[in-house]
Amino acid sequence: MENRKYPRLVIKNLSVDVSDGIGFSSGVVSDFSRFGLCMTGLSNRLNGNVRNMTAIISVFEKHFKLNIQPRWSAKDRLSKTIGAEIVNAPWNWTEFTINLEP
Repeated sequence: MENRKYPRLVIKNLSVDVSDGIGFSSGVVSDFSRFGLCMTGLSNRLNGNVRNMTAIISVFEKHFKLNIQPRWSAKDRLSKTIGAEIVNAPWNWTEFTINLEP
């Protein structure tokens, strides 16, 4: 059972560009909430063990710049999935997620 404060939301075609401070990768956000997100389809070269990352999320012609801290990562043969906590979420992101919550 999940112990989440805020429900995870899913929107199709939610793209993400993420940097670990050295490399860069594009992928998709499989689910997200006010304070967390799961990114899939990322390059295996991206370091999921760094302390801080920057993510730019694009949806509905809106762009959100988020500072994130990876909490877990998993990779398969072709790509990597990273779950991260959003640090100091900007107001526009909070407002966006509140409007989508049930």
